[in-house]
Amino acid sequence: MPPMADSADYNPTPHVIPEGENATPLEVVGGDCTATEKLIIVMCGLPATGKTHIANRIARYISFFLAMETKIFNVGAYRSDLYGGNLPAEFFDHSNKEFMGKREQACNAALSDLTDFMKQDGVRVGILDSTNSSRTRRTHIRETLKSLKCKVLMLETIFNKEELIEHNIRTIKLNTPEYKDVDAATLLKDYKKRRDNYMDVYDTVDETDGSHIKIINNQTFIVHNARGYLPQKVVHFVMNLHTLPRVFYLSRHGQSEYNLLGKIGGDAGLTDAGHEYARRLADFAHNVIGMEVEKDEETGEEKRIPCPARLWTSTLRRTKETAALIKKERISTFKWDNGDQVDWIQFQGRARRNLDELYAGVCDGLTYKEIEAKYPDEFARRQEDKLTYRYPRGESYMDVTLRLENVVLDIERTREPILIVGHQGIHRLLYAYFMGLPRDQAPYVSIPLNTVIELTPHAYGCEEKRYLLLSKEEMMKDGQDEPVTSMPTKQRQAAEDVRREGDSVKPQTYTIDPMNPPSF
Repeated sequence: MPPMADSADYNPTPHVIPEGENATPLEVVGGDCTATEKLIIVMCGLPATGKTHIANRIARYISFFLAMETKIFNVGAYRSDLYGGNLPAEFFDHSNKEFMGKREQACNAALSDLTDFMKQDGVRVGILDSTNSSRTRRTHIRETLKSLKCKVLMLETIFNKEELIEHNIRTIKLNTPEYKDVDAATLLKDYKKRRDNYMDVYDTVDETDGSHIKIINNQTFIVHNARGYLPQKVVHFVMNLHTLPRVFYLSRHGQSEYNLLGKIGGDAGLTDAGHEYARRLADFAHNVIGMEVEKDEETGEEKRIPCPARLWTSTLRRTKETAALIKKERISTFKWDNGDQVDWIQFQGRARRNLDELYAGVCDGLTYKEIEAKYPDEFARRQEDKLTYRYPRGESYMDVTLRLENVVLDIERTREPILIVGHQGIHRLLYAYFMGLPRDQAPYVSIPLNTVIELTPHAYGCEEKRYLLLSKEEMMKDGQDEPVTSMPTKQRQAAEDVRREGDSVKPQTYTIDPMNPPSF
């Protein structure tokens, strides 16, 4: 007999989600973007205006947070493959027909590959990264792409401040393999000559180019006729970008009482070892993060001076206790790049709900062994897909990805160093995003206790350093050996092999005395 209509269990036509109980939030699988909406972004601008940096950041953002297949077609890479790298400025002389023909060949090769890419099913975003500085070239590109019936968005970067141009040229030398053997003075002279060659034929983007965004000195943004889900996402993202150097630091909280017991989640306070790490982190923040090296141009003498720095924590007790000893000193008047002056309070804490640890729902406060015994089916499901598995009445890594999007935008737009005192799950996702890792690898990134991870994003990737402030030997027991059985079945053997043989590909870790830090 079927349940009575007034029974609490009576539900003859349930609402069934096609993706299942662990459905990924729509915003991290393309939002309300239709399956047919495709976007081509055409970068424009003179050399050394941050085009490649911005293109790479856009591609990373779309692929990580929207899970859309995105690819960059860099005309410079095609040119290097055809004619070699480190070409002289004369190669970019627009009055030289031979060189112009070679450059057009490289551009057309990139356009051909871009066209083939955008015709594929499932592909959503393609980026053509080149100067595209003349209206003639941009018209040729639009005519070539017209048959695809994709939205085309021109993105022009303009720098007219000499210090920004020189910074971008130095960044190119540091991060581009083809310029590693070229001295800075020669590169600067050659790049400026290259810019002069492009200036001879330069036409700024205007309404005749259709939908476009202009970025001027990372400060002024002009948006024209950018409509639709994907173009609006790009507009919002690039308005948070800049190409200036910046660094941020990830630190888990010190050891908590739950860490010591092997429990997940909760809102426990720190152990004695956790408080010791908090003391060492405070010294590290004061002596390393909050300092910069200033060099006297005449004498060459270096001295360490305070620099403005930020501090973010989650709203949970263990991160607040870890950051509690960091000095919050008032430093001299600080001038923003827009001219405003403020009295800066160093490491003035900001507790962010977005940074709270992944919520384990009914499993909160349990050990992995207790979860396996009490909820064997849930434990098995988590083994199979740690990225999308959602704890009953809790969260998945994909849920956390959704709430971290605004945090990433804040990191992208911030100029000052940031110390983020957070949690393992949160830092795994932030680390994966900036280091260019696929989302499905994020749940397995090593984010140990008592270690500060320094990340320095740049146009061609992200550099990493790790600083060990408190060793396991000093702690005696940290409770952080995650059981191999908490990993997906297919990865258990690999994890066991790593534990037996040692991981030979760990990033370099520095053990330092925070009271006597090196000069960074």
